[in-house]
Amino acid sequence: MTTTPTQQLSDAGLSIWLDDLSRERLSSGSLQKLIEEKNVVGVTTNPSIFHAAITTGHYYDGKVAELAAQGATLDETIFEITTTDVADACDLFAPVAAASKGVDGRVSIEVDPRLAWDTEGTIAEAKHLYKKVNKDNVHIKIPATLEGLAAITAVLGEGISVNVTLIFSLERYRAVINAFQSGLELAKENGHDLSTIHSVASFFVSRVDTEIDKRLDALGTDEARALKGKAGVANARLAFQVYEELFSTERWAVLAEAGALPQRPLWASTGVKDPAYPDTLYVTELVAAGIVNTMPEKTLEATFDHGVVTGDTISGTYEAANETLNALEALGVSYNDVVALLESEGLEKFVASWKELLADVEGALAAARKAS
Repeated sequence: MTTTPTQQLSDAGLSIWLDDLSRERLSSGSLQKLIEEKNVVGVTTNPSIFHAAITTGHYYDGKVAELAAQGATLDETIFEITTTDVADACDLFAPVAAASKGVDGRVSIEVDPRLAWDTEGTIAEAKHLYKKVNKDNVHIKIPATLEGLAAITAVLGEGISVNVTLIFSLERYRAVINAFQSGLELAKENGHDLSTIHSVASFFVSRVDTEIDKRLDALGTDEARALKGKAGVANARLAFQVYEELFSTERWAVLAEAGALPQRPLWASTGVKDPAYPDTLYVTELVAAGIVNTMPEKTLEATFDHGVVTGDTISGTYEAANETLNALEALGVSYNDVVALLESEGLEKFVASWKELLADVEGALAAARKAS
């Protein structure tokens, strides 16, 4: 019997999550269909996704009018709309969560991106979101800024499941795993059941190629061109090596003995930006058991349609991946410079999307008040 490429990914131990959520997806049944037909077992959201969802079509008009009539503030309105979508998606994925003992069936909601450099503000917002959504299968998303690391530890210490986002560098990824394990140690001290705390670490892929390719094009040599489209996959494969290393330590063994589950690596930004590359590049080249790949729908459809899944494509690749990054450094493409820029740009994009969302919803609230 032939199976679909998405089923083959599931069989290889990879979890497919959709990188999108909207009221339209929930009410039309399209998300349910993806669960049933294309092996989708979770959803991630971010400020850009919510901005696109809320400003497209009229699916939120009724809710905005209702909140305007209640005298809700702008921040209260956005908080209510986004948490309602996430809570409803959590209900939709509840059977998946139950079947996987909470490992999958997760829905992520991000703290206000303007808090990315504010540890205490992030902790307070994470608790507020968790309490409001009030579903066991929610993930609170926290950016992996230096200020975010302490927040990640503190929030996990409260027994709250966390999706750590915007990770670009191997060094920061090590710090994220340390923050995760510290959080579980704190949760254990606080008397929480470690087996109920779940986490993923969202390591970004395509944006690395976008920035490095730009620099390689500027160099313009044959040697530079030969390295195009290789850094994103190499960086992610080396991240998996870090994962394997830090989850086979004595420190982790103690936590695992107490019921803790590892923080799974999650490949984010897996939509191919350069049409010269295969549209399934960041899926089929990054397969291993225990990984999550959160795909935009276009990438999911491409994978389902023509993805060639050959099992584990990460094990045994670390030496070649290191050679790729070393070759880039030898050409003067600074890894540290690239990843620092990508973190800063990633946060700026989310803050910009959030501000656009605020402006659009503010206009909608004003219009609703005027109409009433």
